[in-house]
Amino acid sequence: MLGHTVLGFEQPYLAPLVGVLTGVTTEFVLETVEAWAWRRPARYLGVPRDRVADFFLPSYICGLLCAMLLYGNGHLMPTALAAGIGVGSAYVFRVRAPEAASGVSRTGPDAPGAAFLNPVAFGIVVVLLLFPWVGLAPAYQFTAWVSGPFDLIVPMAVLAGGMAANAGGAGRLPLVLGWVGGFALQACLRGGLSDVSTVSALLPMTGTAFALYTGYVITDPGTSPVRARDQVVFGLATAAVYGLLVQFHVVFGLFFALVIVCAGRELGRPLRLFFGGSTVPGTPYREISRCRGRPVRAPAASPPAGPP
Repeated sequence: MLGHTVLGFEQPYLAPLVGVLTGVTTEFVLETVEAWAWRRPARYLGVPRDRVADFFLPSYICGLLCAMLLYGNGHLMPTALAAGIGVGSAYVFRVRAPEAASGVSRTGPDAPGAAFLNPVAFGIVVVLLLFPWVGLAPAYQFTAWVSGPFDLIVPMAVLAGGMAANAGGAGRLPLVLGWVGGFALQACLRGGLSDVSTVSALLPMTGTAFALYTGYVITDPGTSPVRARDQVVFGLATAAVYGLLVQFHVVFGLFFALVIVCAGRELGRPLRLFFGGSTVPGTPYREISRCRGRPVRAPAASPPAGPP
């Protein structure tokens, strides 16, 4: 609301509402269908009321971020499509971590596997590829109607909110440090090894869009590593891929880089197993339980039944 009334967002006023409704509705429909297929209770049932809201929180955030970061002129379809694809990707692209390695069950009746593609980045990338007339929100819109010290206060406030969230239960500060440090490093390398201006390469770090991406997109707990070392590597890898994409004049590099790194991380699972790395795709189960309901151990006798 502040973005559309105070800051100068240029998307339609209905874009946030459409994004959130699409994301939450997609989550509700897919979870209901999957629960029916696997003959298990839907994860939003049988939990305290506050946990129901927590269950839909990731899809709510996904829809809101798609509405803020995409720009499709006056059309609402790109926002709705990106939110639907992003939330839906969590039900399509999943892996099942070995229970012995993770120490927790991801095959129980309320643990249908773990998504590995960042939902916001994947939804936005698919829409950008399908519709060339759709782009990202212009960087200036985040502070278009304010001036003076607010040009600095707005991005700092957004970044501070993201840092507070990541320093708490999410535990993604190492990822933020790896990403920000890697971004600065690739900018310096591009400035030193090519004719690119180092200042220009560092300039995106001063914008509100970068703060949003750093605090709320790349740090998605469900699709980013758990261990601090892996988080740092994840952030550095995303920055390195971004630098390569930009160097080869690929636009929208932030989101393409994140999707590439997420996919490559799962393709490299055998290597991680060989070197003793973590096989848990995202947040530890105890953290998922905080957002998606109480943990339920897998039945010891037999695996869950398949679709009818």
